[in-house]
Amino acid sequence: MISIVCVFNNKEILDNFLLKSLKTQSVDYELILIDNICGKLKSAAEALNEGAEKANGDYLMFVHQDIDLKSNEWLKNTENILDSLDNLGIAGVAGISPWNEDEKTSNIQQGNPPQNISKKRIKTPQMVQTVDECLFIIPRSVFKILKFDQEVCSDWHLYAVDYSLSIKNRGFKVYVIPADIHHSSPGNSMSEQYYLTLKKVLKKHKKHHKVVFTTMGGWTSVYPLYIQKKKPLLKKKSLTILEKIYKYKKVFSKTIIQ
Repeated sequence: MISIVCVFNNKEILDNFLLKSLKTQSVDYELILIDNICGKLKSAAEALNEGAEKANGDYLMFVHQDIDLKSNEWLKNTENILDSLDNLGIAGVAGISPWNEDEKTSNIQQGNPPQNISKKRIKTPQMVQTVDECLFIIPRSVFKILKFDQEVCSDWHLYAVDYSLSIKNRGFKVYVIPADIHHSSPGNSMSEQYYLTLKKVLKKHKKHHKVVFTTMGGWTSVYPLYIQKKKPLLKKKSLTILEKIYKYKKVFSKTIIQ
């Protein structure tokens, strides 16, 4: 069984999207709703950790309020896919692969009217570096090992990205599954708070991941973030070149000073 954990701040959106599509599902599920209409909760990590503690399902699905599961068999089909995955740490419906950073790995549609976020549809689960926050699933057995980092992800951004990198470092695999959903939001979340959290994520994972790819762009922990903000959608080759230039400048500056 899948336990569904959702933090919501708009009851009308919740009813018209997520809850409406859940009512027609062909299998049983557990629903854990966390009311944040008054805005009292400090972060997604804190709220979702609390919600996950109440869950009893084999899988924990963390999902936004404005998600429409486009099939009555969505939960059933998804659970079958999850059961088949090797060494599953986290599985999302959208993500980025370091081997193909030019293209988002996803079958989902986003915005109104709905638009495909990727030109290529996937037919089988794909391994990626990180997954998007709109909908992702973690085995409850894995979540007992590692919860969301409330210190690094102290707001509402990048908690699935951070979890993907952290669980990968522990030897688990990160997947995007071939699931069709509609995410009503256009997905634009590049606020200053996003960059503050991004800076902490890059610092945390600098040892193992010199380049971090998210659905909002590629980022390096070596080159200054304030410069990357001007052009966030950098490709891996470009980031590697920037890293080399930055390292050269640091070495050159020390040589001149000495």
